[in-house]
Amino acid sequence: MPKAVVYRQYGVPAETVEVVDLPAAAPGPGQVLVENVLAPINPADLNTVEGKYPVRYPLPATPGVEGVATVAEVGPGVTGFQPGQAVLLPHGYGTWREGGVVEAESLFPVPEGVPYAEAAMIKINPCTAWRMLHDFVAPQPGAWVVQNAGNSGVGRAVIAIAQKIGLRTVSLVRRPELIEELTAAGGDVVLLDDDNAKAEIKARTEGAKIYLGLNSVGGESATRVANALAQGGKVITFGAMSRQPMKIPTGLLIFKDIRFLGFWMTRWYQSATEADARAMYAELLGMAREGAFKTPIDRVYPVTEIQEAVTRALQGGRAGKVLLGKGL
Repeated sequence: MPKAVVYRQYGVPAETVEVVDLPAAAPGPGQVLVENVLAPINPADLNTVEGKYPVRYPLPATPGVEGVATVAEVGPGVTGFQPGQAVLLPHGYGTWREGGVVEAESLFPVPEGVPYAEAAMIKINPCTAWRMLHDFVAPQPGAWVVQNAGNSGVGRAVIAIAQKIGLRTVSLVRRPELIEELTAAGGDVVLLDDDNAKAEIKARTEGAKIYLGLNSVGGESATRVANALAQGGKVITFGAMSRQPMKIPTGLLIFKDIRFLGFWMTRWYQSATEADARAMYAELLGMAREGAFKTPIDRVYPVTEIQEAVTRALQGGRAGKVLLGKGL
């Protein structure tokens, strides 16, 4: 019998989640039976279990907002899918499980040649990066974008997508050893996120006017991103890793007219058309097939070891992402 992770109340993930057996199921008309391959443990997933995320599902619930599976069986009337085919799992399905029945129309086919791990993580971090690079400032070839947390999942996706669409990146990081790593990954300028950043950015970009800044840290780091922008520039905040409030100097508002905006991928999905989402998936999966994304993986745990997996996902100093599934 397939197994799934569930939580019946909100609380500390390792103490709240449990593994249950799912009843055997067969696909009905318009449905597909899938076998899950990999699903990441994202911060938003953990926040959801803790009850700290704005989205709450009816309890008991299965966490997990993204993942990749293979088709095991198709139901009557289903066309376009066949056994063994890789597919992206839909939002709301609860991807921390070994498999289940899904509506065929909610699945998105994964092209051959896309690594399972990258497909499993395509819907959140790369999509967030894609939207922020396209939706706030019209991408102009050769233009610069500055971001903090350049080594994060979104930060690495920003670097890869910027290369693809002709933008140049300034990435701020907290550890010196990340400078060489992100430069090798395609970062145009990688700098320490410290008080020297403003002058360093100006020097390394030869005083270029930068109109887009991406902030997932908050605190002083967000101020450094804002200080790098030209008049009328926009700071897009999509995270708060430092857990510190943003500090916005009055001069940036009055004299430079810097705009501070927020972005939440879930909100985009709630308002986007299916066609827009699928077009984005196609673009990003094409990039993944070309090897544009190389997300570091820390460990892969089976669903049955969920307590160990969520504990590891909450630890600092990891080598990369923690996933649930069959392994790489």
